[in-house]
Amino acid sequence: MVYFVGAGPGAPDLITVRGQSYLSQADVVIYAGSLVNPRLLEETKKGCQIHNSAVMTLEEVIQVMEQAEKERKMTVRLHTGDPCLYGAVREQMDMLDRRHIPYEVCPGVSSFGAAAAALEMEYTLPSVSQSVVITRMAGRTPVPDRESIASFAAHRSTMVIFLSAGMLDRLSAELTEGGYDPDTPAAIVYKASWPQEKTAVCTVGTLRERAEELGIRKTALIIVGDAVSQRNYDRSKLYDPGFTTEYRKGSD
Repeated sequence: MVYFVGAGPGAPDLITVRGQSYLSQADVVIYAGSLVNPRLLEETKKGCQIHNSAVMTLEEVIQVMEQAEKERKMTVRLHTGDPCLYGAVREQMDMLDRRHIPYEVCPGVSSFGAAAAALEMEYTLPSVSQSVVITRMAGRTPVPDRESIASFAAHRSTMVIFLSAGMLDRLSAELTEGGYDPDTPAAIVYKASWPQEKTAVCTVGTLRERAEELGIRKTALIIVGDAVSQRNYDRSKLYDPGFTTEYRKGSD
């Protein structure tokens, strides 16, 4: 059996209880060495085979899984954050399907949640923003034209932008082209939940400047939108004394 496990955003204690259980039972672990905290590997049992996928191709990863399956061993494929976001898991699952190797997915805490925690912010503030766009800049891996930064920026909802910290000049230009004012609040969160975590609140127009001041070139999330300021929002109706719900009668 192969288990795709979300390692969480970085802090070792932010892996899920289920994920930690799988990790402690695994005979083989293939981990994303460029992003997964190596301290998590301390949870593995004695004799566990550990492979760093940062230096492997997809075919080499599958070969390790296939060999482990032949030897009736349990494999954990340890991905950063949650496997469903930029985890390149579908291609692995398809190759396992063709080999009739069973697998299961264990979700994890995404870095976009850890980034909000680091900033002590709520993405969905009443009357400010009720939608979150999770996306990335086009780089060596392209992005469909319909999903460009500018097209999403036109909605002026909250945006969480992955894998783009090295392209902040272009990012600011595309955000303003799409409809964000240069003074729109923005934030940079570097290595959310790691000991090296850094945060900076700035604006769309000063993203590159603030990143340079902090020495940030990669491994950072960019958050854009009025929700970053955490101001000028309406009180939640759910907890308003005058609001009737299924569980509580509101006052006049």
